[in-house]
Amino acid sequence: MTVIDVARDRASRAARRSLWSDALEAAMWLAAVAGIAFMIASGGFSTATAANWWNTLGRSIGIVAAVMMMTQVLLASRAPWIEKVIGHDRAIAKHTRLGKVAILLMFVHLILMTATTAAFDGRSFVEQTIQWQNYGWFMLFAQIAAVSFLVVLATSLAAVRLRWRYERWHAVHLLVYVGVASAVPHQFLEGSTFVGGGVAWWFWAALWTVSIGSFIVFRLVRPAVLAGRHRLVVESVDTRGDGSTTLTIAGRDVDRLRAQAGQFFLWRFLSPGMRWQSHPYSLSAAPGNRLRITVKDSGDGSGRVAHVPVGTRVMTEGPLGIFTHSRRAKSALLLVSAGIGITPVRSMLEAVEPGDDCTVVVRVRSRANAPLLDEVEALAETKGATLHVLEGRRGETWGTEHAPVTIGQFVADAASTDVYVCGPPGWATAVAADAAAAGIPAEAIHREEFGW
Repeated sequence: MTVIDVARDRASRAARRSLWSDALEAAMWLAAVAGIAFMIASGGFSTATAANWWNTLGRSIGIVAAVMMMTQVLLASRAPWIEKVIGHDRAIAKHTRLGKVAILLMFVHLILMTATTAAFDGRSFVEQTIQWQNYGWFMLFAQIAAVSFLVVLATSLAAVRLRWRYERWHAVHLLVYVGVASAVPHQFLEGSTFVGGGVAWWFWAALWTVSIGSFIVFRLVRPAVLAGRHRLVVESVDTRGDGSTTLTIAGRDVDRLRAQAGQFFLWRFLSPGMRWQSHPYSLSAAPGNRLRITVKDSGDGSGRVAHVPVGTRVMTEGPLGIFTHSRRAKSALLLVSAGIGITPVRSMLEAVEPGDDCTVVVRVRSRANAPLLDEVEALAETKGATLHVLEGRRGETWGTEHAPVTIGQFVADAASTDVYVCGPPGWATAVAADAAAAGIPAEAIHREEFGW
């Protein structure tokens, strides 16, 4: 293929990905509209009294909340068809945003249904809240779901998350799945829309099957299957002078994982004190019959990686992420990194094709503490890439205090350049904003975030 053909192919693929991403969100709202339509068709829409109005509103809000909740579970399922469309970080970001809104809507639904049912039956709000338990086990489970969601919502507040370690927060956050599992039965056994079965029953059954089924298959079954098939083990542990640690992981038919340079896995090292923790680490070398990661101590388990014994069994989830060459939409390439964000950049640089117009910018506080910089320098020379090392404390720009920079300094033609950015969140946001200001198209600005 000629350079022009490659550029057209990349642009076409970028447009298709954008279309599928929009279609995914549109599908959620269409499902909510369809759910409300089924409710109306079943006779659930009544305007006889004010209580009927509020009851109808409460049921409609419950339907929207249910669709958002199942979408949230689907986004967290790590299903390949979700990952390839929007990427792991964006899927989790959407999962988080939808989750908070869905939980709030669930509580509005609960309040409205309790208040209107109490009005219909001549009870107080408190009496009806207690009375729900007598409607059947499924309503008791719905109340358990409400408590679970309340705990998750409270612990998702920024003030709480800043004080908690990731492992503790994550363990509590798993209650959202307990809540979902507890809430679903009452929808089928209490909701009048499902009386007598019919199309509405099958519609909701199909949606929940796809959502929960994807979670079970890709979060529980697939990792176990991969562990048995590939039998990954730590082959070597190399502690470097800059404070980072590089692990090489070997196994059986590793290439069949189909990982790409720039991607990451969720790693679970089956050694004492680490077997119940799973952390995202990017590949620091282009994958082949070995996988390699480089980790720097930043808390939350990363400090223990240096002490993982050789021969330790490893479980993984992945490969994940779309920080890869396959997402390129343009002809030129600019790779920008800071700190341990150099790991996916280093692996992408290794996978650069001969003749590629590639520029690499690495910001470091000092060479002595810069992980993999020596390897990046060697690869840049081998690949014919232009390398810029920005050394020193950060200044007013995303460069250094003595060398302020802009993306425009490293890009000859903004309209034909893909920019890949990986580093601390605030810094990476500044680089991405600068790239947009320089005229880099939105679809050509690529980031990978591991925040929680």
